[in-house]
Amino acid sequence: ELEAIKARVREMEKEDERLKELQLEAESRLIMSLEAGFFPKTTEEKMEVDQRSIYVGNVDYGVTAEELESHFNSCGQINRVTILCDKFSGHPKGYAYIEFEEKSSAKAAVELNESVFRGRVLKVQPKRTNVPGISTTDRGGYRGRFQARGGLGQRGGYYGGQHPRVRGRIYRGRARQVPWYFLY
Repeated sequence: ELEAIKARVREMEKEDERLKELQLEAESRLIMSLEAGFFPKTTEEKMEVDQRSIYVGNVDYGVTAEELESHFNSCGQINRVTILCDKFSGHPKGYAYIEFEEKSSAKAAVELNESVFRGRVLKVQPKRTNVPGISTTDRGGYRGRFQARGGLGQRGGYYGGQHPRVRGRIYRGRARQVPWYFLY
């Protein structure tokens, strides 16, 4: 029985050595890919990649990357096709990004705007460069009522998203249940 345990320990040590070798090989591949430029590192490189990329909207939900690549293949050499999916459900969002080898290919692909693909009219535009710190969806902080995150307001709160019961007339619009002045 002791010999069986020792044999199992030797097998585990051999497997440990193989795993270490595989991990070193994977790390060296990652370093080589970073050096080869597969992942943009600086803002300038990201902007250069965005100039070679296009946005494709109104994409059919059942489309594959290969089908999109064959549709845009006439424009030039394609590096990457990215179909964005919802992170919770995993279903496609209906748009994609295509990165080309050259800027002229991206300009030629924009000419395919309003082309029909799988029964849908595609919307093709140059990809925008995201600027850090600037958001197009940020609407600012104060929006009419003194309300903190989570639904707890300044004048007493309510929990779990349940609104307080209001008796009498309910006004719709800007001045909903809020007096025009506050005592404190």
